[in-house]
Amino acid sequence: MPIKGLKGQWDAVAIAAAVLLALSFVFGGASREHALRLALVELAALPLLVISASRLLQSGAWKTHKFALMLLGAVTALPLIQLIPLPPFLWTGLPGRSEMVLALELAGLQPGWTPLTVTPDLTWQSVLALLPPMAMILAVLSATHAQTARMIAFYLGAAVLSVLLGALQLGSGDTRFYLWATTAAGSVTGFFANRNHLATLLLSCLPFAAVFGASVLRRRTDQRLPLWFGALFMGLVVVGLAAIRSRAGVILFGPIAVASLLAAWIAAGRGRPGPGLIALTAGIAAAIGAVAILALPPILARFDVQSAPEGRFEGWPIVASAADSWLPVGSGIGSFDAVYRSVEPVDKLDPTFFNHAHNEYLETWLEAGWFGAALIIAFLIWYGRRVWAAWRAGPSRERDLQRAASIALLVMLVHSGVDYPLRTAALAVLFALCVAILEKAGQPTDRERA
Repeated sequence: MPIKGLKGQWDAVAIAAAVLLALSFVFGGASREHALRLALVELAALPLLVISASRLLQSGAWKTHKFALMLLGAVTALPLIQLIPLPPFLWTGLPGRSEMVLALELAGLQPGWTPLTVTPDLTWQSVLALLPPMAMILAVLSATHAQTARMIAFYLGAAVLSVLLGALQLGSGDTRFYLWATTAAGSVTGFFANRNHLATLLLSCLPFAAVFGASVLRRRTDQRLPLWFGALFMGLVVVGLAAIRSRAGVILFGPIAVASLLAAWIAAGRGRPGPGLIALTAGIAAAIGAVAILALPPILARFDVQSAPEGRFEGWPIVASAADSWLPVGSGIGSFDAVYRSVEPVDKLDPTFFNHAHNEYLETWLEAGWFGAALIIAFLIWYGRRVWAAWRAGPSRERDLQRAASIALLVMLVHSGVDYPLRTAALAVLFALCVAILEKAGQPTDRERA
């Protein structure tokens, strides 16, 4: 039964989605050492998963999203398959298991039925971590445009709050403003444990703020609040990135800002740029000027590799070599830390530890082998087709969001090449939200049907 709210209909899916969004942002900003908080997010996903799946089945809407749902099912099935116990003759013959077999022999033990993954507990945790993004994808596929727009508005508001919290962290130096024990004091992280992930959030929200603001120009409405919010938000992103000092965030800002302004120009009706679009551009330009005057030296210092060598680049060849020894099936989702420790050279040992590859594609290659690579390729093919459909279409409320979602996904896909943003529930849910929005680019809008 839908509930009449002040700004539209709120039904069971919308309410359950709102709960998941709120919990994922407050409790889902870290990727490790906070099992109870992450469990709350996963539990919150269950009602939404059941309700939205039921709605898709009853309405028959799932038939128009067969490929995307099959891809989602394959991603979920991969770690589950890795948990299936294998007979000894099959398990002992898999690549990468020879040392474990030798250890059992030295202990006088015979191999028993054993799952493919070498870390079953972590693989099972990975399955549970998929629940929130799965639920969000199904929810958006069954949601109206207005409901989806409200979800995006939530992320825009949450991004602003996160920057404000980051300002408190930077200005006070008080550890009470850090929500996660794994956060390095002095970093600007907002609701996240890692400053790079806050930068990913800001860049992912940038195109949505741009199209929300520019779309009022096409509709020729007297309401200019979204336009000014978009301009201020884009300026806030520049200032936020300067304070965060994420190298990936600084590098990605230029291309993402250009793509966002292009999406805004299309949302405004593809006409001659007027005062509104100029205001959006001016918001960025003014913030860049202020940052260049006040904060450029500290930002440049983050790129000084002589003073701070980049460990992730040194670790990638080791990961690639280890991955080759586990092909074709991989070592199991979630097993990176255990596998890397077993092959880490002695001369690389130091007080720090390499808990992830800081390259999701390389880590997937190690943990899932050929099957993981095939899923990534399938996703990129889907992404390319949906991007083409979204960007070649004319301006409309639905297409505007789809173009913005394609840019946001690009942010997270590129950043995943040097970090692991999608291992936080907050960004995984945002990624799923954008995936579902872009998936609808394969369907005609109401205006196009007419």
